[in-house]
Amino acid sequence: MPATDSLAVWTEHDVKETLPVRAASSHKGSHGTGLLIAGSRDMPGAALLAGLGAMRSGIGKLVIDTDPEAIPVICPTLPEATYRRRDWDKTAAGSADLGQYRAIAAGPGIEPTQESERAFQQLITSPLPLVLDAGALLKRSYNKRTAPTILTPHLGEFARLTDRTATDVQENRPHYARMLAGELEATIVLKGHETIIAFPDGESWQNPTGNSALAKGGTGDTLTGMLLGMLCCHDNWKHAVLNAVFLHGACADAWTAEYSAHTLLAHELTNRLPEVWRRFEKNEDSL
Repeated sequence: MPATDSLAVWTEHDVKETLPVRAASSHKGSHGTGLLIAGSRDMPGAALLAGLGAMRSGIGKLVIDTDPEAIPVICPTLPEATYRRRDWDKTAAGSADLGQYRAIAAGPGIEPTQESERAFQQLITSPLPLVLDAGALLKRSYNKRTAPTILTPHLGEFARLTDRTATDVQENRPHYARMLAGELEATIVLKGHETIIAFPDGESWQNPTGNSALAKGGTGDTLTGMLLGMLCCHDNWKHAVLNAVFLHGACADAWTAEYSAHTLLAHELTNRLPEVWRRFEKNEDSL
């Protein structure tokens, strides 16, 4: 077993220097349209949580592609999004128009099937930044992609992708995250205590925010949405990934400053995001 790799830490200063400034003259088109493929009849909440994360993270417009039965559940809480009824069937057939989007996220609340895999394979051929989570995390190569690919496994998913035990991975998360990023030519966001972000060029970071309040269902879906939103509004995609992970954890830290870590619900992360983001951002007048 190699020695534990040292990592750079993405700091508050880094966030303050890299968060995008929202120009006074901007409009919704300035901040990109994102496509979220998520949710199902039995797991509509995954699409809702990811959608909330995206809409709170700087995106201009959000399109949610989901099961028709999930839409009535999601829409009352997230009326700002546009909805498509399993349009990813067209994606699987190669007939979907993806040209309007700046970035895509897929996987939360979707069970892996042959049909979903056909859709994911079509997404992989697109020239757009792509976030894959949950049901979209399968063994495959991304070496032919020209745009960033971001995979967001938790420890168990990472172990499954690498045919290693969770115990082995936990003992040296930086090493294994870097290894998988290089093998797949994809960015790995290995979720957990002090989340590891490993880019395929060898650059890697440790995230200093977050706590055990995030050890609850749905918080990963929220992060997937935040990654999508920040990819749409950041010029530098690496900064988008690092800032999404940092602010996601910072929202959990804001929660535990007032309440027990036992009590956080995933949607409450995005309730905290406006105040947390405001602490780090600059505006046009300060530049």
